[in-house]
Amino acid sequence: MSWIELKTPEQLQSIRQNSGTKPQVIFKHSTRCGTSSLVRGRLEREGFPTHIDFHFLDLIANRQLSNLVSETFDVWHESPQVLVIKNGECIFDESHLGINMPEIIEQAGQ
Repeated sequence: MSWIELKTPEQLQSIRQNSGTKPQVIFKHSTRCGTSSLVRGRLEREGFPTHIDFHFLDLIANRQLSNLVSETFDVWHESPQVLVIKNGECIFDESHLGINMPEIIEQAGQ
């Protein structure tokens, strides 16, 4: 499995809706940040569990959408940042080197 690229506000609404049946993860990535690239590579090496959908947001190319993510899920904007969405709500967010796959899986459940 690979990233689902997040590019539109409509996708954000789908993420919220789909989170009722399957946990959704949003990874906000800055292409200008070495730490963000390091974290992205670390997540990709771990592999994506199939019971979670993983969405990738290039926040440099999609700044307004990145702001909308922060507003929609009531989280402070950081980069890199990961959000775990269940039942329409952000139940967990982490940033920088605190982001790791085992904790994402634990927070998402199952």
